[in-house]
Amino acid sequence: MAVSICFANAYSKETKRSEFSNAFYPANPKKLNKFIDDSLNAANTPEIDGKIVGILVPHAGYVYSGKVAAFAYKTVENKNFDTVVIISSAHQHYLDKAAVYPADAFETPLGNLEIDKESLKAVEALDFCVSGKEYFSSEHPIEVQLPFVIKTLKTAKILPIILGKVSLENLKKLADTLNGISQKKQILIIASTDLSHFNSYDEAVTLDKATTELIKNKDIDHLWISEEYEQNFACGIYPIITLLYYSNLKDAQIDILKYANSGDATGDKSSVVGYAAAVSYIKKKNEPIKQEEGPMTEFKLNDAEKKELLRIARWTLENYLKNGKIGKITALYPVLNEKRGAFVTLKKHGELRGCIGRIVADTPLYEVISSVAIESATEDPRFSPVTYNELKDIEIEISVLTPFEKVNDIGEIEVGRDGLLISKGFYSGLLLPQVPLEYGWNRETFLEHTCLKAGLPKDAYKEKGIMLYKFSAIVFNEK
Repeated sequence: MAVSICFANAYSKETKRSEFSNAFYPANPKKLNKFIDDSLNAANTPEIDGKIVGILVPHAGYVYSGKVAAFAYKTVENKNFDTVVIISSAHQHYLDKAAVYPADAFETPLGNLEIDKESLKAVEALDFCVSGKEYFSSEHPIEVQLPFVIKTLKTAKILPIILGKVSLENLKKLADTLNGISQKKQILIIASTDLSHFNSYDEAVTLDKATTELIKNKDIDHLWISEEYEQNFACGIYPIITLLYYSNLKDAQIDILKYANSGDATGDKSSVVGYAAAVSYIKKKNEPIKQEEGPMTEFKLNDAEKKELLRIARWTLENYLKNGKIGKITALYPVLNEKRGAFVTLKKHGELRGCIGRIVADTPLYEVISSVAIESATEDPRFSPVTYNELKDIEIEISVLTPFEKVNDIGEIEVGRDGLLISKGFYSGLLLPQVPLEYGWNRETFLEHTCLKAGLPKDAYKEKGIMLYKFSAIVFNEK
């Protein structure tokens, strides 16, 4: 009996059993086949004119994200790859390294997928990589990809990798290693990730659109900053960045194929999770990438963009007042790169604590907000500098200015809509549109106080040689 047991163990393959069939996807092979076939047939993925090196796919239950994933898998259906490298972030276990699975195969209802042991050893040799089955237990992001892999890439082996809190430098090393493997065999990188979590439908669409733009533009720096400050961009920032590094090594471009969120599947739009499908490919030479131009639109900010500016202002103040340093900031949304004048107003228990701004639109908006937030806290001559301990009691208000328009008749001025700028010689003063509303001023009183703000007599607006301008503002605060 002992000999029989030893013989069996010596020649049988160790296979990781599926944990999420019948939960994230159908356990019944017939039903699973039908779902994947129907999803692939329904995906109107455009023809990819080049060599595909990677895809990005969601990893929620198939009823939520399977149809989105099909858009990416359809691009690689029946193509020849030796190894599929599936990368996910750790969801259930704390890990400050990368992990590979020390076994022979993974089970799916449609058959088993063999692990590429040779490639596994190359990744395992990295000094930040460990081999351990425990890191894959109860982790769904890799397993949910396997039925799609076995359906579309039938003969390929797999190399599953889970990433914990890995440094940016180590992600680059991983991409370099995968690139080295690709010199010997045909490999496909799969980044398994969902996008934003538990926002309202409209907020998710706005945030995820910005994230997919960063992915499309291979903006690793901004994606990394989002992870450092725990912004809700995606649960798989590490796999995304690895794919982008690998794409850069291959001189590959990223196309976004499909976006949807759980609200599209369930109809519940109160709290949703975002999903995207994307493909990374080496475009054929001598064919320039087409740049799409959108129509010019009137300047405006949506709720997500306003929240981002408020976050930048508070984050800047916290860092500067605590450490004396201004951290690196980049624009999350394209509109924040537009050059605009803006003011930051600080209030403490409802009372003004500082207000400074810039009226010349020569700097990207997100940079203006960061700079004038510090100036409002430390350089407003009417107040002593704000301290770090005060910040908990400070409310931040932002006013983004429209272009200035010369006033030819004071009857044009509308209280509550217009701000005013008055100047004469070396004297000038500005009051924001919300100021007369806060104090209950009429038009004349508003004009008088603008003159006083400039250091001029209160009725100076009636004099010849006075330059009077009006403007509007998008005003919003943390409340």
